[in-house]
Amino acid sequence: MNDTVINNTLISKTLIAADYNPTHEAMLARTLERIALKKEQGLRTPDELWIVDHNDVYTLGQAGREEHILQRTDTPIIKTDRGGQVTWHGHGQLVVYWLFDLHSLGWSVRNLVSHAEQAIEDVVNACLSHYSPSNDTHSKISAHARRDAPGVYLYANSSDSTDKLDSENGDERSHTPAAADDSSTIMLGKMASLGFKIKHGFSYHGIALNINCDLSAFNAINPCGYAGMQMLRLSDFSTINENINELLSYEQITQKLIDNIAQRHAGLIELRLIASP
Repeated sequence: MNDTVINNTLISKTLIAADYNPTHEAMLARTLERIALKKEQGLRTPDELWIVDHNDVYTLGQAGREEHILQRTDTPIIKTDRGGQVTWHGHGQLVVYWLFDLHSLGWSVRNLVSHAEQAIEDVVNACLSHYSPSNDTHSKISAHARRDAPGVYLYANSSDSTDKLDSENGDERSHTPAAADDSSTIMLGKMASLGFKIKHGFSYHGIALNINCDLSAFNAINPCGYAGMQMLRLSDFSTINENINELLSYEQITQKLIDNIAQRHAGLIELRLIASP
């Protein structure tokens, strides 16, 4: 495990070809250690981002239902303590675990989820900024979170409408780029998943962004519990404009996401304001 000091309150750790169970055990042990240090000694330890390249695995969330596993393969299926249903992790997918002290940051769980989704949106949309489908140069592809299903999804929108945000119940997250009944907007599929666990105000687990992974692994499950959900990867949106190829390398995407999360952690990027519907 390679450690990098980002600043005095945040470090990153990189794990390559990591098996799930040892990684989860280490993540939980570190979280429990930090909880104890804060409770017993009043110490605030640096938060941690774990950047993980997992060996192939299916994980089933704490309340996950096995009915969402459609086919048994040679890939292990492991029950874990995060939220959400079943998903796949493996090579070519960027997994980032957020080991954050939410109370010290002044973040609610809603803030954590919104920051995670918006960080992914920022990075993916930067990579998509020059992309236009070959069959329709007037369509715009963009990444957005959804109210009804955590994660980040790609939409094709042929209109000039801007991102539609929702302020109901003070929900601080971005949503579909046009109204649900807007025929100009089509959801293409899901590119990133998230699932957290909170223990005594400390978060662990995190996000998974499909960069250049083999998407066929998702065929054996209902991804995140949604039958028929189309899973996408960023590399499939890199062939139209040669000027963005560099942005779509695994290493470049990883660094851009770390940088965005670090700025949010430092308070340099605030949650986007929510407009009225």
